[in-house]
Amino acid sequence: MISCNQKEHKLSVDVYETSEAGNKLTKITDFIPAENAATITLNPDKTFQTITGFGGAFTESSAYLLNKLSQKNRDTIIQAYFSEEGANYSLTRTHMNSCDFSLSQYSYSPVAEDVNLEHFTIKDDMDDLIPMIKDAMKASKDGFKIFASPWTAAPWMKDNNKWVGGKLLPKYYDTWALFFSKYIDAYQAEGIDIWGFTVENEPHGNGDNWESMHFTPKEMTDFVEFHLGPKLEKEGYGDKIILGYDQNREGLKEWVDEMYRSESASKYFDGTAIHWYESTYEVFPEALQYAHNKAPEKYLIETEGCIDSEIPVWQDDAWYWKKEATDWGYDWREPENKYLHPKYAPVNRYARDIIGCLNNWVDGWVDWNMVLDTKGGPNWFENWCVAPVIVDPEKDEVYFTPLYYTMAHFSKYIRPEAKVIEVNNSDKELQVTAAQNTDGSIAVVVFNEGKTKKSFKISLGGKETLINIDAQALQTVMIATK
Repeated sequence: MISCNQKEHKLSVDVYETSEAGNKLTKITDFIPAENAATITLNPDKTFQTITGFGGAFTESSAYLLNKLSQKNRDTIIQAYFSEEGANYSLTRTHMNSCDFSLSQYSYSPVAEDVNLEHFTIKDDMDDLIPMIKDAMKASKDGFKIFASPWTAAPWMKDNNKWVGGKLLPKYYDTWALFFSKYIDAYQAEGIDIWGFTVENEPHGNGDNWESMHFTPKEMTDFVEFHLGPKLEKEGYGDKIILGYDQNREGLKEWVDEMYRSESASKYFDGTAIHWYESTYEVFPEALQYAHNKAPEKYLIETEGCIDSEIPVWQDDAWYWKKEATDWGYDWREPENKYLHPKYAPVNRYARDIIGCLNNWVDGWVDWNMVLDTKGGPNWFENWCVAPVIVDPEKDEVYFTPLYYTMAHFSKYIRPEAKVIEVNNSDKELQVTAAQNTDGSIAVVVFNEGKTKKSFKISLGGKETLINIDAQALQTVMIATK
């Protein structure tokens, strides 16, 4: 029997769990008493960063695959990602010109020496990419932000006249700035409002494998300060977000030092974009803290992460919880840095990284391709990767991997404009983060990557409740405070 006093002090929560045992964002209601339960104390009076959003990337490969599926399965995937009942993605990315996850190499500026971009065209996006974005917009009740990233300019603007590697020739800096403005115009004409840009995907390059264009920190900052920023301002697009860098966290310090080198440069950078490929398990908290402290009022967004260099495992949830995945560095990293690339479990990597980012000032987290096929493509370079949703277009079959549910644990419950709040956690084996939404509700995400079940009490404002979490399980605990 529960006394009235006990009821008054019991915190009311809804708990959703995804686990190795088979739960998939399943609502959990039955909890058994446990001795020596850990305590997770929430303090909404102490807040940190404001959340921009969570989501994935619209790539030509994903959009092409959706077009190969039946209308029913296409709708199922779009709804799963963008509807209120689904993951409710709020922050997304797409590519300008082709990238490695395109069907071929193309540019919106196909005519050499067209310095005024009179032949600018987004016709290559019309069949697949734009219809996918428009369908997502229809499915999304709250809408979502979309930012775009170029992998490279057309070869004729570069010093090596190639799609891969090389640098933008300084004589085309103004043309390249105009390119961004033309892109906004063209997408607006299609009814798609571009929120912002990263200046260049992976400016250090990618080993000269697929589309790339190299910038040093100074070259990118000069381009933004003297060309891109002023051009967007002049065209009435001064409100568009510009994110600098857009590569691995280890290099953050040298980039933010240059981007924010002066007031005149800093004014055009709205924030910093980062990727996770430096390591399979290291969050690089010191680098994230440094970037935040350098410009506390600006965005710090994870703009790309995926299980790379892997062919997806089909219809086998267990694989996604096992330490069998590898990444590029497992085979290719120099010996002294090999330790950063051990075998790992895909779900663990996503959950650990997102929680670690949120606890170190990152305000947005964007996955890479939303949909890939059973080979991990299409990818013209055969750079196979895993996506949260895998499809077999020949058989018209869809597989929602555990990664889809992992993303939804954050995107569905931590909404834009939420504030990350202070958490005190007595069990360091549990990874925890929490945020308070604008409607007052609090989302607490707890990850138990251990092999044993655990219990913890969540405490808020003098009330508490006991929760059991399975081994190898991710939970989102929702608390309605109003």
